[in-house]
Amino acid sequence: MKEYELFIGPQHPGITGNMMYHLWVDGDTVTKAECNVGYLHRGFEKLMESRLWMQNIPLVCRICVPEPDVNEAAYSMAVEQLMGWEIPDRARYIRTIVLELARIAAYLMAIGSYAGSIGIYTIPQWSMGDRDYILDIFEQLTGARVYHIYIWPGGVRWDMPASLPRLIEKTLNYIEERLKLYDDVLFENRVFFDRAIGVGKIPCSKAIEWGVTGPNLRACGYGYDVRKLEPYAAYDEIDFDIVSYPDLGKFDVHEAGDAYTRMLIRRLEIEQSIGIIRQALEKMPEGEHILKHPNWLRWKVPEGYAFARVESSKGEFGYFVVSNGGLKPVRVHVRGPSYTHGINVAERLLQGANIADVSQILFSLDICPPDIER
Repeated sequence: MKEYELFIGPQHPGITGNMMYHLWVDGDTVTKAECNVGYLHRGFEKLMESRLWMQNIPLVCRICVPEPDVNEAAYSMAVEQLMGWEIPDRARYIRTIVLELARIAAYLMAIGSYAGSIGIYTIPQWSMGDRDYILDIFEQLTGARVYHIYIWPGGVRWDMPASLPRLIEKTLNYIEERLKLYDDVLFENRVFFDRAIGVGKIPCSKAIEWGVTGPNLRACGYGYDVRKLEPYAAYDEIDFDIVSYPDLGKFDVHEAGDAYTRMLIRRLEIEQSIGIIRQALEKMPEGEHILKHPNWLRWKVPEGYAFARVESSKGEFGYFVVSNGGLKPVRVHVRGPSYTHGINVAERLLQGANIADVSQILFSLDICPPDIER
């Protein structure tokens, strides 16, 4: 048969955002795939060189919209390394709670998007609605629902209201109950088994070489999680497990590294995040929530360089920040997980895939286009 060229995206329900995949198709089999970006034109890294140190906080959160807080945390941690700061204990626990709430919200979006890609449309209706309850928490804590601009160098912007833990616990209880319905409709659904098992499989021997991180790497059997291996915030004082293949709890273990396993990892990590938040609320000490800053308009960060990394729902985010002792960073480089997952990994997995599986492979990798165009 003649080979056809197809373009999926940038405005397409089967794409994870403003990006496009150029596909070459023989019949219903993809013979070649190329990721095509350039629809966002963001250039965050270069923009950060022309902004004051604190002015970059509202900018970095836009590098990954579904989970913006990880960028605020990684950038702030790099600046704190340059300053030689140890943030207050209360700030460490609040950061942990914020990051885990953001992780749950991002996983709900990822699960809903994936379910829609295989035709189970009830789940995206549920998950996006349930995610809104977490956004309600962020609105009360930060004044914003999406871009929070809350985690700053030295701590957090302001303290947690006394009434918020009660709302957080109520929301966690609700989501915990909802997970049972998610299992019934998606994760224990024959459609999910037939469509996902063995599809988009990352060879475990190639995962590290390809730059895979986060849930996608843990689905290949690697128990790698920055929160455990290089703890930040209050993670070193909280008990939780690294969920990886083949430890999938009540779910059946099939093949490592496929779409099925990747989505189960995300489902199970929601439960881990709920446990982390509850422990953090219980253990959170009193005290200051932020260090006293110098004048932000005249704040000069000592000369040097620092690298800080965090574990996001999409994988490892790392920030390399260079200072010459001036009012602005000389260089900021972001190591985002979607750059490798969306280009290197996706292009390899799509080759030889059935065209009906293209969207579910992309959604199972949980790609965030702004991270690619940073």
